[in-house]
Amino acid sequence: MNYSTRVKNLKTSPIRKLLPYAIEAKAKGKKVYHLNIGQPDIKTPASFFDAISSSHTEVLAYSNSQGDPNLIQAISDYYKTYDMDFGIDEILVTVGGSEALLFALIATCDPGDNVVVPQPFYSSYPGFGCMVNVEVSPITTHAEDGFRLPSKEEMAKSINERSKAIIISNPGNPTGVIYTREEMETLAELAIEHDLFIISDEVYREFVYDGDYTSFGKLEHVKDRVIIVDSISKRYSACGSRIGSLASKNKELMALMLKLCQGRLCAPTLEQIGATELYKTPVSYFEEVNKEYKKRRDVLYQELSTIEGVICTKPAGAFYTIVKLPVDSAEDFVIFMMKDFDVDGETVMMAPAEGFYSAPGLGKDEVRIAYVLNEESLRKAISILKAGLEKYNSIKESKN
Repeated sequence: MNYSTRVKNLKTSPIRKLLPYAIEAKAKGKKVYHLNIGQPDIKTPASFFDAISSSHTEVLAYSNSQGDPNLIQAISDYYKTYDMDFGIDEILVTVGGSEALLFALIATCDPGDNVVVPQPFYSSYPGFGCMVNVEVSPITTHAEDGFRLPSKEEMAKSINERSKAIIISNPGNPTGVIYTREEMETLAELAIEHDLFIISDEVYREFVYDGDYTSFGKLEHVKDRVIIVDSISKRYSACGSRIGSLASKNKELMALMLKLCQGRLCAPTLEQIGATELYKTPVSYFEEVNKEYKKRRDVLYQELSTIEGVICTKPAGAFYTIVKLPVDSAEDFVIFMMKDFDVDGETVMMAPAEGFYSAPGLGKDEVRIAYVLNEESLRKAISILKAGLEKYNSIKESKN
């Protein structure tokens, strides 16, 4: 039988690719510390469940294609707390941030076009592109430079006549970088000069530990080019709800993307009811969550800094970091940790970072670590990682 080229070219998620090894390790009785996936352990606010359980209806009907009006108003009110004014006709509710990204690509690119993205990038970006025959044109950043953006001239080399948009994750997944106002202004200049949209993935907006954060939605001179991708998944620890959104001051673009929303009918009705209440969560919730993740970030960085040969920049936001390891193949090392290594029946799983790059060979000796575990578990996990590196490299040396 014949299958589409696009689905055959779609790469397996580097975050979930090696999951069978973790399942096998657990079946053998090992405890696995999961640092491979950004699943927060913070409790989802009770208001989400209360709103759904108190919603009594005889028929669970479709919601509006644009989104539940109450949720759209709640999102609009939320943006006002960041000094961004999006009207009700400038917001669309989507099935998670994933659908928001996919719709943004469909609306701005034709098959054969490309989008410019700093790498390492969120591993689903090229996957979404592959689904609609849009390529990723990478701007390479490096661990040794703290994954800062290169010069404007260097970034311009990734842009060609088929480029239609820049995708930026800020705060960054998988690097934890928060882009400076200067870096954002440089990207804005490139967007204007090359007539590009800016797809700004801001789902980690609340997770800022160092420095200042600015949303692309606050850059007035490019407001008609900016598409903000958002989600309640990480912000409110509600990953399974699958509620995201798109926001843009470009009303013509929003009207076009509404047609995509109509095509898939609506986002989940009950989850939108719950999400509406989440957007009313008091600021004190974020203050406590931010404080907790900052402690985890500090513990992770402190422990990684004690391991010889490891290169790690202290992440300023989100809850990820890319770590360069003293190994030839991070994927082989992660498999080794699952199959052949443990400390008192415990081991660690990470995401090999090669899948967060599009250029061949890059990220081969790197892993993405999600610091979503409590402090004690993080210390234990990095201790196991350190022991695993020593054992892995001693085995390699003995074979040479």
